[in-house]
Parts: sequence; structure tokens; C-alpha cells
Amino acid sequence: MYKKILLAYDGSESGQKALLDGHDLAYWSQAQVSLVAVMPRHMDLIGLEGGMYDTRVIEQEKTRYQAILDEGLLRLLNMGHKARGEVLTGESVDEITRYARKMEADLIVVGHKHLDSWAARWWRGAISGALIEHAPCSVLVAITR
Repeated sequence: MYKKILLAYDGSESGQKALLDGHDLAYWSQAQVSLVAVMPRHMDLIGLEGGMYDTRVIEQEKTRYQAILDEGLLRLLNMGHKARGEVLTGESVDEITRYARKMEADLIVVGHKHLDSWAARWWRGAISGALIEHAPCSVLVAITR
């Protein structure tokens, strides 16, 4: 069974479903659980508006992603897991797969929300699909509608 499970968490409904599914698997397999929240790179957040770079926006985003991670860790703790966690910065798929390799994960759990419109699917992209292609281990995709 799984010994090391990585949960990718963004606080969304599908992320919460992934957290619950990951909890169940970790409970039954007595696995070590790690939780990550991935913040986009700073330039992706604010861009270069007229050559200005506002560090306050970056600090606000760091605080927001740390709060997302802390909320997920608290939920896991309340379910009986002593998980560790980290906020990562970069492209979601790259950062999740890098972290999974680093911790030698047996399973990555990520949420996915079915989107009705083709435009929404195209615009938002499918992190879960790309993750399956690049992951160094099995991937469980928890689906919500």
C-alpha cells in the first residue's frame, strides 16, 4: 500500500474532496502525509505594470497561500493526521512533481472540478491531466462537479 502521500491543496471544493480522499487512504495505509499549496511565480501574479514591481502584492499572496496551507493542515490534524506542509512557488505541475520526487511519494492526490464550457476548460487548463503525464508515482484525482 501507500507509505508516503502528497496532497496538493488549494482550498477549493475539489481540493477539499482530495484532502478527504487522501485522508481516507492515509488512514487505512498508515501513510505519512505531506500537504503542498502552490503559489504562482511573482511575475504571474502582478506582471510588470509600467515597470513597477509592488512587493506588497507578493507578500499578500504569500500570506493568502500560507493561510490555505494552514487551513488544510488544521483539517488533517482534526482528522488525526500529523501532516507537514509547504507553500511552493512556480508552475503547479512542475512544483508538485518536484516535491513528490523529493519526498519519494507513492501517491499524489489532487482535486479536479469538471467544467461545463469548453472555453472554461481551455482557459483554466487541466493541472490534473498534466500531472498524470509527469508524476513520478500514482495520481489520484478527486472529482467534483
